[in-house]
Formats: sequence, C-alpha cells, structure tokens
Amino acid sequence: QVQLVESGGGLVQAGGSLRLSCAASGRTFSRQAMGWFRQAPGKEREFVAVISWSGDSTYYTGSVKVRFTISRDNAKNTGYLQMNSLKPEDTAVYYCAAGKWGTPSYNYDLWGQGTQVTVSS
Repeated sequence: QVQLVESGGGLVQAGGSLRLSCAASGRTFSRQAMGWFRQAPGKEREFVAVISWSGDSTYYTGSVKVRFTISRDNAKNTGYLQMNSLKPEDTAVYYCAAGKWGTPSYNYDLWGQGTQVTVSS
C-alpha cells in the first residue's frame, strides 16, 4: 500500500521552529515533485512549498519565503519542511503530497494524512 506519512508537528511558541518530515512507503517518489500544503480552521487548503524530484528547484508561497525551507532525501524516500520564525498565522494542519510540479492541489495524486502545527502567541 502506497502512502505518505507526515510527522514533526506540534505546539510551539511564536518565533520558534519545527521540522516536518514526510516519509513515503510502498513506492519511491523520487521521480515526483513533492509539495507541502496547509489548511487552517475555516479556511481552504493552501499551497506552501514545492520541490522538484531532483531537489534542484524549489518554490514557496510569499508568506513563508525566507522562513521555511523545503528539502528532500531521495535515498531515504523522505521530504522535509523546516519552519523557522513561526507565527500564529502559520497554525494549520500541514499535508505533504507527491505529484507534478506546481502549486495547484490537483497536480498531486498522493497525499499524507496531515500533521497539526500550532503556534502560540
């Protein structure tokens, strides 16, 4: 069974850091782009960041640029989202996904179950 499993979420104070991981099992996703999305309560799921299959290209939504870093280790079949200088508005469920490069959620055909990130003020 193919699945993505996120980990690393939790409760952190504003200004703190968290690193999310996304482990793929059942198949390799080394030839697919990996994206991170988030969904805050009462809001639609939004794009956060994407990394190409090779890791050479990345793209971020404006609100997280400079603060977040996306990376991947294809040998470990794992992706990461390093989040620094966290703000209360970063509070959301974070999802990783595998699929085609891009920002729309429909580009991605494999999704994790999500991990909660809560930033207190």
